[in-house]
Amino acid sequence: MSFKFSLLFLLFLFLSAVFASESDHKYNQDDPVTLWVNKVGPYNNPQETYNYYSLPFCRPPGQPAHKWGGLGEVLGGNELIDSQIEIKFRRNLEKTTFCRLDLDEGKVKQFKDAIENSYWFEFFMDDLPLWGYVGELHPDKNSDNGKHVLYTHKNIIVKFNNDQIIHVNLTQDNPKPLEVGRPLDMTYAVTWIPTNVTFARRFDVYLDYPFFEHQIHWFSIFNSFMMVIFLTGLVSMILMRTLRNDYAKYAREDDDLETLERDVSEESGWKLVHGDVFRPPRNLVILSAVVGTGAQLALLVLLVILLAIVGMLYVGRGAIVTTFIVCYALTSFISGYVSGGMYSRNGGKHLHWMLLYLVFV
Repeated sequence: MSFKFSLLFLLFLFLSAVFASESDHKYNQDDPVTLWVNKVGPYNNPQETYNYYSLPFCRPPGQPAHKWGGLGEVLGGNELIDSQIEIKFRRNLEKTTFCRLDLDEGKVKQFKDAIENSYWFEFFMDDLPLWGYVGELHPDKNSDNGKHVLYTHKNIIVKFNNDQIIHVNLTQDNPKPLEVGRPLDMTYAVTWIPTNVTFARRFDVYLDYPFFEHQIHWFSIFNSFMMVIFLTGLVSMILMRTLRNDYAKYAREDDDLETLERDVSEESGWKLVHGDVFRPPRNLVILSAVVGTGAQLALLVLLVILLAIVGMLYVGRGAIVTTFIVCYALTSFISGYVSGGMYSRNGGKHLHWMLLYLVFV
């Protein structure tokens, strides 16, 4: 029995060592670290993204692993593919060639179009993003459009704390001109640097954390708050004085029998509309649907803001989009409840038509 238990224990330790990866964000010495390629697109239009290999970069052989995320990632155009670039935990790597890029006329044209549109790409390592430009335009006295150059070397700097990756950075150099028939050696280097930053604060660098630690201007906040209170009180006093005068006027007129013979057009103040307060509005169906949808959207924004405050939605790719979709589905009953209640209170007789209109709004 003890032998079986020992065997199971050793098997557990073996599997734990084998599967130590970005799933638990812990690595051992020389464990493989996956560099995922994600997408490319023009810098001036972040919503326009394409698969990384839509440009003729070196593709890994065979069928590389894909890493699919949630609905928010798919809607965000994220499609992570294993680059199969060899990186080992805490193992520095000098300049190494990982592929040779043979340029033909079609590839050169694709790269030139991407460079002219300021295409950038996105990588991920241990769920941390890396960004870089595909290439750049260099001034050329022999050409009006400049010389298109492609970055051929990627220098990856990784900071780690014990067995966890804390920060990654990508720099590029060795730009080469794009010429048909000229092969380009694509190279990379990896440098590992220890750091004292904890794993819990590794995303602070992406949030410009020092900016949010600036001293709060409490006097300005207090001044603005007091100004709002003063203006609210001033408007309330004017409104109450106006209503008090109207009430006193109508009370005097009710005691006078001659007021029964006065013309309706002589009435003034809020009493002109006292008969319209409980009158059902026109286009009640549209109004009810719009009010219900507005209530749902207001609650949706409030929920997402609260979740963003108490949670860490910025950590996961597409987490905010997924949260919006889930909260929108969960708050859908609010629009039906508010719209149906408003429609019924105003004497609506065709509730099913209102609900159908609400679906399309």
